[in-house]
Formats: sequence, structure tokens, C-alpha cells
Amino acid sequence: MERRTFLKSAGAVLAATGLAGIARPARADSLPVVRWRMTSSFPKYLDTVYGGAEFIAARVYRVTHGKFNIRVYPAGEIIPGLRVLDAVQSGEIESGQTVSLYNINRSKVFGFDSALPFGLNVRQQNAWMYYGGGLQLMREFYTKYNIYNIPCGNTGTQMGGWFRKEINSLADMQGLKMRITGFGGEMMTRLGVDARMLEAGEIYPALEQGAIDAAEWIGPYDDEKFGFYQVAPHYYYPGFWELSSMITLYVNMDEWNRLPQFYQDVLELACAEANVNMMADYDHKNPEAMRRLLANGVQVHPYPQDIVEAAHKASFDIYAEESRKDQDFNKIYSQWKPYRDLQYQWFGIAEKSFTGLEELG
Repeated sequence: MERRTFLKSAGAVLAATGLAGIARPARADSLPVVRWRMTSSFPKYLDTVYGGAEFIAARVYRVTHGKFNIRVYPAGEIIPGLRVLDAVQSGEIESGQTVSLYNINRSKVFGFDSALPFGLNVRQQNAWMYYGGGLQLMREFYTKYNIYNIPCGNTGTQMGGWFRKEINSLADMQGLKMRITGFGGEMMTRLGVDARMLEAGEIYPALEQGAIDAAEWIGPYDDEKFGFYQVAPHYYYPGFWELSSMITLYVNMDEWNRLPQFYQDVLELACAEANVNMMADYDHKNPEAMRRLLANGVQVHPYPQDIVEAAHKASFDIYAEESRKDQDFNKIYSQWKPYRDLQYQWFGIAEKSFTGLEELG
């Protein structure tokens, strides 16, 4: 797709991201040469989520006729997957694709940019970010880290994890060692879980060797690749701590400010397209992956109700505590919470009522 066609077809994306009046250069040969690197928090074999980074780079390259060239590196090749924020903030690398919940230990505000327990699903997250003021609030926050943030993907509602043994009640969670990230880790800790943070490649060996009893990752398509079902056959749903998991492109602010306006616009457009594309790709792949997992003997369970209720209470206790002690968190939460509640009211009418029709076939 040539630059002219790409820009012409991006009207809806322009409206959603507020990129009206995109700058257009007079000629392709007037474009300067810019070379960037982009590191990802994800390994290359996770083709959907890591593929989002390659998608962005390819789009930008093509629209600028190769003048804006971004080379993508998987997690660990030049930057460890959990160190993307540091590397981009310091200018060690120009940009990075990550999920912001990996930085919850620095500030729980990062949860608003990725996922919060009992928070927003992917459509609600996009609504909040693009139209509800979320993107502006997060960009103000990210200035403290010398970063310009751009939404660039989503995994959708995740599964609730793989367990070596069946879980029948809240009591079964006591002392259980579980790989879980972000806000979800603190929430599970309050339920008595020993929450662990492991990078992608460390999860299967830990499960296999019994170093952990359970692990959450993303959903059927990606989880199948890891082979978790071979050592932990009990698959729980839903991942109520990640009703969506937004992927974000971090750009070093100094590098962002040096970009020509046209390149800035093209990068934001490519990220907006990647945001739509990644979710569509997962929605396409997950059903077939789940079918294969079931055929391989995976046992799928809903979380027991007492676990869900305890997790809900723990999550909102954390929010209340954090709002009292962190002004940055309270500033965003005080706007996010009523927005979330209103979205739940509407979806309760428009979406939940529809699920009852499934029985009609």
C-alpha cells in the first residue's frame, strides 16, 4: 500500500486518535532518512503480539518509501524484556514495544495504560484512551519518564491461567506459587497466593520442575505454543485481572521531538492500525487453538465464585489505598472509575443480554 492510499484510508483512525490535519510532504524525495531501533518485551515466536512491532515498522517503512526505517529486536536480543522502560527513558534505544503492567512495581499508574483487575475490556479501553481522556492523562504521566506513549495493540480478555492441580475454592489458593504479573500479582497475594514474576521463556521450565504450581500468560493461541497443557492440564477462566491488556509503544521523548511532523503522524497511524489488527488476529486464532487444546485433554474450568468475590474485594481495596497515598494514581482513578462504571452499565444492557441468546444456537 503506497503512502497516498494508506493516508486516504485512515480517516477513521485519524478521528479516533485525534490526528486531524496530518502533515504531508511535497515529494517522497524530500523526506529525511531516520533510522531507529525498537526493542520488544516479547520473544519472536509469539508471532501475534511480537508481530505487532514488526507490523508497525513495516507500515512506517512503506509509507515513507523506506526513509523512516525502524529495526525491531525481540526480547533479550539487545534489551531484556522487562527493561524496555529504562532503555527508552534513558535514550539507550529510541523505542520499545511493551505492556505497561510490567512496570507496576514503579507506579500502579502504569495499570491504566495496560490492564487493571475488574477493569475495562478491549473496546472499553479503546473508548477510554481515545475518547474518554485516558490517552491525555497517560501522556502527562509519561512525561516524568521522558517517554511518549502510543497504544499499539491488545490481547483482549485473557485466560485465568494453567494449574497443575484443580482449584475448588479460595482455600486451595493458600500458599500456591503462581506466575502472574502486574496488579494481578498483588491482588493474588492478598488471596494467599505466592505471586512470582517470570519472563516468558522461564515459565514452562518452572511449571515442569514444580518451582511454580500455576501460571498465567495470555490465551489459547499463545499458551498452546508454550505447551503449558503438558504439565498443567487445568485451564481456568476468565483472567479477571486482565479483561484487556493494551500493548504500548514507548518512544524516547527527545527522539519523538526530533521527528518531522509527518513521521510522527505516520507512526501514530501505524500504531492505531496495529491496535485494531492485533485484536482481530487474536480473535481469529484463539477459537481454533482452544479447540486443539480441548482435543489434547485440557480441562477448562471457571474460577470458583468465592475466589472471584475475594479477588474483586482485594482489587478495589488496593485502588482505595493507592488513591489515598499516590496523587498521580488518584488523579487518574477518580476519572477512570466513574467511566468504568458507566461502561459496565451500558455493556450490561447491550452485551450481557446478548449472551443469553447463545442457547438458541
